[in-house]
Amino acid sequence: MSKIDSNIEEIMNKCYPYIKEYNPAQKAVIDSGYLENNDNYIISIPTASGKTVLGVLAALKVLLHGGKVVYSVPLLSLQNEKYKEFKVFEEFGFKVGKHPSRCDIAVMVFESFDALTRFSRNTLNEIDLVIIDEFHMIGDYSRGPTLECAITRLKENNKSMRIIALSATLKNMEEISHWLDANVVVHDYRPVPLHKEVLCAEEFGTSDKNNIVFKILNDSLNDSSQMLTFVSTRRFTESLAQNMSKKIAKHIPDGKKEIFKSIAEDVLNVSIKKNSQPTEVCYKLAECIRNGIAFHHAGLFDKQKEIIEEEFINGNLLMITATPSLMYGVNLPSKNVVIRDYTRWTEQGQTNIPVFDYEQMSGRAGRPGFDTEGYSYLLAKTYDEAFNLDEYYVHGDIEVTNSKLIDNEDAVLKQIITQISSGFAKDMDDLIDFFNKTFYGFQISHTYNDMSFGFSGETIKYEISSALEYLIQNGIIRLTPSGFQTTPLGSLISRSNYAVKTAVKLKDYANMIDEEFSVANLIYEISKTSDLPKINTKFRANKDNIKEVLTSKGVFVTFISNNEATAASLLEWINERKEYEIENYLKVYAASTRRASYEASSLVKYFYNICDVLGKYKHLNEIDKLSSRLYYGVKKDLLPLVTGVKRLGRQRARKVVDIFGNNLNDVKITELTRIDGIGEVTARNIIEFYNNME
Repeated sequence: MSKIDSNIEEIMNKCYPYIKEYNPAQKAVIDSGYLENNDNYIISIPTASGKTVLGVLAALKVLLHGGKVVYSVPLLSLQNEKYKEFKVFEEFGFKVGKHPSRCDIAVMVFESFDALTRFSRNTLNEIDLVIIDEFHMIGDYSRGPTLECAITRLKENNKSMRIIALSATLKNMEEISHWLDANVVVHDYRPVPLHKEVLCAEEFGTSDKNNIVFKILNDSLNDSSQMLTFVSTRRFTESLAQNMSKKIAKHIPDGKKEIFKSIAEDVLNVSIKKNSQPTEVCYKLAECIRNGIAFHHAGLFDKQKEIIEEEFINGNLLMITATPSLMYGVNLPSKNVVIRDYTRWTEQGQTNIPVFDYEQMSGRAGRPGFDTEGYSYLLAKTYDEAFNLDEYYVHGDIEVTNSKLIDNEDAVLKQIITQISSGFAKDMDDLIDFFNKTFYGFQISHTYNDMSFGFSGETIKYEISSALEYLIQNGIIRLTPSGFQTTPLGSLISRSNYAVKTAVKLKDYANMIDEEFSVANLIYEISKTSDLPKINTKFRANKDNIKEVLTSKGVFVTFISNNEATAASLLEWINERKEYEIENYLKVYAASTRRASYEASSLVKYFYNICDVLGKYKHLNEIDKLSSRLYYGVKKDLLPLVTGVKRLGRQRARKVVDIFGNNLNDVKITELTRIDGIGEVTARNIIEFYNNME
C-alpha cells in the first residue's frame, strides 16, 4: 500500500484508534494515488466500508498545509453527526465549524454549500478541497439540482479546488466521472458480508407479512441482535411497532425490561420538559419501547428521535420500524433489515421504490464490530410476487442516475435568478452557457450527439426562455440596456432558500391585501406553500374540528388536507394551546407543531420582507408581531414579556401575567420565585425588564 504521511497517520491514530489497518476498499483508493495527486475523485464503495475515513485522509493532507476544507452532506442530521465526529481535530489546532469563513473544516448541508458558491466568492477562493458525501443524491429530485448547480459554479469559479465525491454505486459512473473530470475507484468490499433474499408469506403458511416480521424479531432477540423494518407510511410504523411489541412482550428477559422501561420514561419526559403533557403518540411510543420496539417518523419530537437513534446505536432497542426516509439519516446499522413494504406514496400515488433505494435500505444490514454477517429481507405475500421481487430487486440493476434539474421547475427558476443576481449572467448566452455546463447539459448534449440530432442547445434555450418569461411577468427579473437584472424582489428571492413559487404566492397575497389584515388568512397562505413542513393528520383526523378552527377565524374551506390541518394547528398554537391539546382536539401529529411554528415564523418574516420591497408598508407591524407569535406560541399580550426576557417561555410568562398582570412595579423577587419553574435569576430578569419599560 502507498505510504501515508506520518503526520496524517499520527492524527488518524489519535482520532480513529479503532482502525488498526485500512480495509481492502480503502487500500485500493489509497493505492490509486489518491493522496499523492490533486485529481478529482469519485469513491464508490458499500455502506459502512469507511468512505468517511477516506475523505478525512484527504482533508488532513490539506489542513496540514494550511488549507481549508468543506465537507458537504444532504441532511441536517448528517451535518450534526459529522460535526461532532470532526470536533476531535481541534486537538490538533484545526478549527471545526459550519461555514468556511470561520473555520478550517466546515461541515455544510447542500443548501448552505450552494449559497457559498453564489454569495461568498472570496471565501470560495480560499477553499482547497470539497468533499461531497452521499454524492449519489445528485439524481434526487429535490436536492440533486442544488448540488449539481453548486458543483457547476464551483468548477467555474475555483478551478484549482479539488472535489472528492463519496457515493454508493452508480450505474452510469463513466458518464458522471466525465462530467466531474474525476478518477473513479469502485470496490465491492464490505466489512460485514450482506445476504439479500425475498421471503414469501405463502411459504410460511400465512397471508400476513407481519408474521414473518415477528419470526425475524424473535430470532433477533434469541441471538442478541437488532433489526430495522421499513414500511411505507407513518401510520404503518406505529401499527407494526404496536403489533410486534404485544407479541414479543412475553419473550423478553427481565434484565432487558428495566433498560426498556428507562428509555420509555426518557421518551415521555421529552414533552414534560417542554412543560407539556405527553401526546397520544408519545404514550404509544413509550408503550412500544417498554418491550424494546420503537417507531421512528417525522411526527415525533426531535429529541425523541435522538433518544431512539442513540439507544439503538448503543444496542438497547430490539427493533425500529421506520419510513424509508431513515435510510438517509443518521447511521443506524443492524444485523437484520426487513423491507416489509416496497411501495411508497408520491404525488403520483402509490409507486414501487427504485432499486437504488432498496440497495440503500439493505445496506443498513450488518453492524461493523458487532455482526459477522448482515441480512436483508424483502417480504412478499405470494410465490409469484416473491419471484418478481427477487428478479427485480435482488438481482436487478440499479437505475441510471439522471439530472433532475429540468424536471424540477423551481430549480430552473432559482438557478436563473441566482446566476443573474450574482453577476454570473447578463444575457441569454450566459445562461445557456451555464446550463450547458451542468450535469443536465452534459447528459443532454451527449444524448443528442449520440442520436445525431444536434439540437441540445435549442432544448436548453427553450427551457430557459420559458422560465425567463415567468420571472419577468412576476417582476423578479427585468430587462435593462446592460442586460438582465434582478428586481429588489428577485434579489430577495436569490438570498433565500425558499421556492420561487412560494415567493410569487406571497407576492400576490401582499398585492391583494388592502385595508384588512387577517392573521388566519396569512397563516393559511403559508401553510399551502411547499416550504412549510406540514403537521400531518392522523388516520382518523378530526376534520370537523379542523374546519371549525379555520371557520372561526374567517377561513372557509371545503376540503381538509394536511395544509388545512397545519393552518388550524398553528392557529391553536398562537392561542397558547399545548401540543397534546392540539393533538387531542384535531387528531394531528402535534409533535411537529413546534418545528412547523418556527418555520412559519421565518416564512412570515419573509412575507414581511416581500411587503417591504414591494412598498406595502401598511401592515408591517402586525406581520412582524405574527412572526414573533408563531415563534413563541403566544397571544398578543405576552409578546413583550417573552421577547424581552430570554428563555422565559410562553407558559411561565402566562403564569406571571395571570398572577400579577402587566404591572410588576411592586412585585418582589421572592413572590416571583413562588411560580413553578422561575428561579431567582429569571425573577430578577423579569423585574429588570418591567423597570426598563417605564
